[in-house]
Amino acid sequence: MAIEVVAQTRKLQGTGASRRLRRSGKVPGILYGGKKPAVTIELDHNPLYHHLRNERFHASVLTLALDGAREQVLLRAVNMHPFKTEVQHIDFQRVSADEKIHVKVPLHFVNAEKSPAIKEQGGLITHVLNEMDIRCLPAELPEFIQVDLSQLAVGHSIHVRDLPLPQGVEPALRGSENPTVASAQIPKAAIAEEEEAAAAAAAAGVEGALAPAAEAVPAAADVPTVKQKAPEPAAPAAEDKGGKGGKGEKGDRGDKK
Repeated sequence: MAIEVVAQTRKLQGTGASRRLRRSGKVPGILYGGKKPAVTIELDHNPLYHHLRNERFHASVLTLALDGAREQVLLRAVNMHPFKTEVQHIDFQRVSADEKIHVKVPLHFVNAEKSPAIKEQGGLITHVLNEMDIRCLPAELPEFIQVDLSQLAVGHSIHVRDLPLPQGVEPALRGSENPTVASAQIPKAAIAEEEEAAAAAAAAGVEGALAPAAEAVPAAADVPTVKQKAPEPAAPAAEDKGGKGGKGEKGDRGDKK
């Protein structure tokens, strides 16, 4: 079911007129394309803001009710206030049923939890693109393109040309262009932890090889017993012929003479 947007032709133009329009709760815009001249328009802000929060609004053929007449259009540009939740300006482009359109559609990623990268290898899947450019007729415009991640393994990627597209839809690519949509790899933190663990193990092995072998303590039974030589008996003290007693005897003899 097409989303309908209500607008009115804008009479006044210029910066001052647009500022007054915003203060009154309106959004200035423009409608262009097809075989008709461009038309400046205005829309109610709040309904438009809620439409913009819907993903389908950005990648669908819309019905623009302008002054009671309805036209098929695409959303082409939106300008938001730098810090307020306020739409500043909006652009719509007319489409023809028999002319292909070039538009960006969102990508929906499914089955990541079933992939070998997540289920078996402890990897991380990165979404490189969140939308892709396609060409098709307005009636064949899909709301989104589904990306099946169930077969993605670590070290591998899914590219735009790998995606199965609905009938009549083709990627808007030039030449051999084939951008990456998603890839799987081991998280850098896990790689760093493995490298640190390997370095620590290698360092421990080197230290073990360079460390001197510890001296083995022999068992008591393995120590040979050595019989010690008994000490020799002390020699008897030699008689001192020139001792005091001898001298005394000689002295006695002299006295007798």
